[in-house]
Amino acid sequence: MAEVERLLVLWDIDRTLLYVGEIDRQVYREAFTEIVGRPAERLPARGTGVTMPLAIRSLLLDNGVPASDIPRLLPRMVELLPQRLAAHGEDLREQGVLMPGSVSALKAVREQTLCVPTVVTGNLKPNALLKLEAFGLDAFLDTEIGGYSSDDEHRPALVAVAQKRAQAKLGTAFASSNTVIVGDSLEDVRTGIEGGASVIGIASGKTTARGLAAAGADAVLDSLQDSPRLLEEIMKLACSKS
Repeated sequence: MAEVERLLVLWDIDRTLLYVGEIDRQVYREAFTEIVGRPAERLPARGTGVTMPLAIRSLLLDNGVPASDIPRLLPRMVELLPQRLAAHGEDLREQGVLMPGSVSALKAVREQTLCVPTVVTGNLKPNALLKLEAFGLDAFLDTEIGGYSSDDEHRPALVAVAQKRAQAKLGTAFASSNTVIVGDSLEDVRTGIEGGASVIGIASGKTTARGLAAAGADAVLDSLQDSPRLLEEIMKLACSKS
């Protein structure tokens, strides 16, 4: 097999590394009420992996906000969401849960000198950091070089964002041949296919292992509990494209 120089590992957060239950939806409720002035009757679907700006747009439209008001209200919602989530910091720690094997998997990847672990997530960057820091997971990730929906609402575009940041910091060029996404949703698979990365699907979310494979994931694991297998799949994908 060809030698791999460096490997960018892009972790998804929600339902891959941790799960915060209803907290995100509560934050959407609070932000909508504050910005629009009435309660939201319909909330974004759970576990889809879509970026927060797109979820906010749907939230506004699904609750009868005129399309002409979206350009004015959406930026206000984007600004408010991190503040509302920060106010639920204690709830994150008390109600949130780590996904099985997430800590050991993060440690295993972090310990590989070839691997550069960061995130590509539908979360806004402040929200992502609040979630990771609540469980101490930021210690295993270089969050400076990640891709967040604060950067672009189109999730596949976030792969290039992370690749460019990693190259600027490390001096290594990252492309589809040495970039791997680890995530649980169909959006994670689409992000890899359209954005330029291999995808290891983790069947810890709402999509089954079969569904992830059918969508085009390069490899699928039932969970993160088998760290050696995860590392094996990461290196196998990298070497196969070298």
